[in-house]
Amino acid sequence: MYIVPSRFAGLSLVAVTWVALSGCKAKETGATADTTSAAMSPAPADTSAASQSAAAPATTALTDANIVALLDEANMADSALGASALPKATSASVKSFARLMMGEHHALRVMGQDLAKKQSITPQLPTDDPFTKAVQDEQAALDAAPKGHAFDSTYIDHEIGIHQAVMGWAGTAEAQAQNQALKDLIKAAGPILQKHLDRAQAAQKELAK
Repeated sequence: MYIVPSRFAGLSLVAVTWVALSGCKAKETGATADTTSAAMSPAPADTSAASQSAAAPATTALTDANIVALLDEANMADSALGASALPKATSASVKSFARLMMGEHHALRVMGQDLAKKQSITPQLPTDDPFTKAVQDEQAALDAAPKGHAFDSTYIDHEIGIHQAVMGWAGTAEAQAQNQALKDLIKAAGPILQKHLDRAQAAQKELAK
């Protein structure tokens, strides 16, 4: 799931990663927000409005420099969005999810930045960045939603869509990556992203009751 929210339309969510490996200084506040992204395997399609506004994968072939930049962007965005959502979230499950996004996407971002440094890959965002619009759209939706059930639902719906988009993008990114360590990082992020999607879907079901 800075992949800023079209419902993470470009993304990054994608992603969006989705969704640029930059210095990561924020930590979970239990974590200061940072939105970082890690890649995953493709997720099943979602027909919800939030998911459909979440950006289709970029069609241009990606270089390793593009991939590390988008991963950084996506992770930074999801971490930051979690921090932005936390003050207005009211459901215990949504608060817990927001903290999870802050902490684990920050950690994924650090891993990506370390890999880029060790492999001498200089991040470079592609001209058709799939995450920026999506992250901007999600942030705008969170700013507009009133605190309470409406806000919690808005945040979770967007997070489901963006994580699905990023997972789909990650599958393409893994296939196009030339550096084996980068491929391995994307693959390792898959289970983490799937866990995030599962948690978001569980929260969505709880909110629907």
